[in-house]
Amino acid sequence: MAAPIRVGAVSYLNAKPLYHRLEQFAPGVSLEMDYPSRLAERLSRGELDIALIPSVEYLRGASSGYEILPGFAIAARGPVRSVKLFSRVPIAEVRRLALDDGSRTSQALVRVWLDAKHGIRPEQIENLPLGVPALESSADAVLVIGDRAMLVPEDEFVATVDLAQAWNELTGLPFVFALWVVRPGVDLGILPDALEQSRVAGLAEAIDIANQAAPMLGLDASVCYDYLTRVLSYDLGEAEVAGLKRFAAMAANLGLVPEGVDLVFHRRRDLAARS
Repeated sequence: MAAPIRVGAVSYLNAKPLYHRLEQFAPGVSLEMDYPSRLAERLSRGELDIALIPSVEYLRGASSGYEILPGFAIAARGPVRSVKLFSRVPIAEVRRLALDDGSRTSQALVRVWLDAKHGIRPEQIENLPLGVPALESSADAVLVIGDRAMLVPEDEFVATVDLAQAWNELTGLPFVFALWVVRPGVDLGILPDALEQSRVAGLAEAIDIANQAAPMLGLDASVCYDYLTRVLSYDLGEAEVAGLKRFAAMAANLGLVPEGVDLVFHRRRDLAARS
């Protein structure tokens, strides 16, 4: 009997449509939840076969033979609401930066944006540990990601920057936060089809996901529904690929990822055998 495909995902609201009812569409799959940065570490150790990881982790691990599952992403073409920079000083005066430990893509994005938009490379960078409220950090500015970013009181800060919106204004392109990434040599079988069914079902049943998540997040269900259906994009189209390539180049310029990384897409074995 073949071992189950080990799928790693995040429990954040923004990811739920990508694996909604996955175990129904792919019986026997092993679906495991963790933080984005930890999923990347587990994928690199061979503990997962495919994982929804920060896009920067794909860029950093591409030399290991990682492959992107085509067509899927967590992306935004405007404000994303769940990736924000909260600053206690005017942005031009940021010298000490605290970075949410939950997503390394957002960590890289804020540094890319500060450099490209304001010519700032913070003198001191520190972690905001998982579970520590942004208000407890004494840094000049704090990056907060995920569901908790939507709950931080903005009136406690001098400036708040939605980083997906800031990226779009800077480049005119969407920003890709996360991708389904496959370890080299893994046969996914029916999983790509099951993931497509999951995404379709997740978006069709987004109101149910929103109603379930809202009380736990302390948000109105209509806000959660709008977030899932209007704010986020779950496609990896031409514009998203262009945005990912632009981010790769700008991050490489700061030494945050290797230079010259090519985007390699996973090809199903049954399709490869026919060509």
